[in-house]
Amino acid sequence: MNLRLSTILCTSSLLAATLFAQTPTQPVTPPVAQASPDATQPPRRVPEPPYKATIPPSPGDLTVWPRGVSPLEVGKALAEHFVTTPLGRGIAYPEVCSWYGAFTFAQITHDDALRDKLIARFAPIMPGGPETHRMPQRHHVDDSIFGVVPLQIAIQTKGLPTYDPKYLQLGTWWADRQWGPLAPDSPAELPLGEHNALVKDGLSPETRLWVDDMYMLTMLQLEAYRATGDRKYLDRDAHEMVTYLDRLQQPNGLFFHAPDVKYFWGRGDGWFAAGMAEMLRSLPADHPDRPRIMASYKLMMAALLKYQGADGMWRELIDHPEAWPESSSSAMFSFALITGVKHGWLDAATYAPAARRGWIAVVGYVDQNHDVTQVCTGTGKFDSMQYYLDRKRETGNLHGQAPVMWAASALLRDEK
Repeated sequence: MNLRLSTILCTSSLLAATLFAQTPTQPVTPPVAQASPDATQPPRRVPEPPYKATIPPSPGDLTVWPRGVSPLEVGKALAEHFVTTPLGRGIAYPEVCSWYGAFTFAQITHDDALRDKLIARFAPIMPGGPETHRMPQRHHVDDSIFGVVPLQIAIQTKGLPTYDPKYLQLGTWWADRQWGPLAPDSPAELPLGEHNALVKDGLSPETRLWVDDMYMLTMLQLEAYRATGDRKYLDRDAHEMVTYLDRLQQPNGLFFHAPDVKYFWGRGDGWFAAGMAEMLRSLPADHPDRPRIMASYKLMMAALLKYQGADGMWRELIDHPEAWPESSSSAMFSFALITGVKHGWLDAATYAPAARRGWIAVVGYVDQNHDVTQVCTGTGKFDSMQYYLDRKRETGNLHGQAPVMWAASALLRDEK
């Protein structure tokens, strides 16, 4: 190889090396495997919104809520859930109370679609309908409350093209029957002498002096008054309530389950608390029984402050802190407190913080299926403390669903 050829080859080698060094190396990308159409892909997690603390303007604020606790959100979820909840063979008071709660929520939020679904669900149960067999038959306080549903339909459809007078007629029939003579197959629950004396005094033949009655009986007569404006329904309702106050309320403000069962059962007292709040919403300022009912209501609300747990809940037996926290009674007490604060019957600085804690605590017992948990099962009176402490705790029981909807409505209702 001559010198000239050697120089050329060396120069070419150096030039090639320089060019290779200046050229960026491209990474080798392996081919992407195409997923088959039926390949299962894991669900992509939706990113959670950034956390932002919700700080109410005051400890007793009833308008600003943490995420997931808004009464609009919770009430809507439970009301829609009720629309699809299977009904039993016979309509009992828990279904009626849930219908009422869903109806009032629909009215307050102007949710006509929800209202119409609730009406459509009840329509087949009307006389002549395909589900009339669901209508109760007993002449009994727990069954007569059935009339609340057609009365609420009459109230909410009045003035609308869909108004049908049959709902008002059926509802007032139930309300009037409640003050009529008992049917032969529905004997009096009190001893005959006491029963006759109470009826002679103007009380309903369905009177049995159980604390529960002060929601069942109260609501039917109130709804008849609200639907018709007929004062007779209100007057006899108030007279009945005063009698129960005299027989059941104790100096501490709480109520025995019955005169012969001296326990402060949570939901039993909850029925009375909710019944008084509803009564006072409709009872005129000049009604002779209003001062008596208001005084008893305030006495009870003061007791509830004392017995509310640090967790915001009330117990299965109210005055026993070792008893388990019970959701249906806690929702009822929250409803009664909220109503009193918003009407101005209760001092807001004192009672609104308890109402707020109660609502937040109760919502914590609503699960991902919109079922209320830790609900005491249906409970008759029984003279044993252990009987109440051992009651079964249920999930999705309408005894619990209903008052959560009442409380949500109370928070949204413009009371003044």
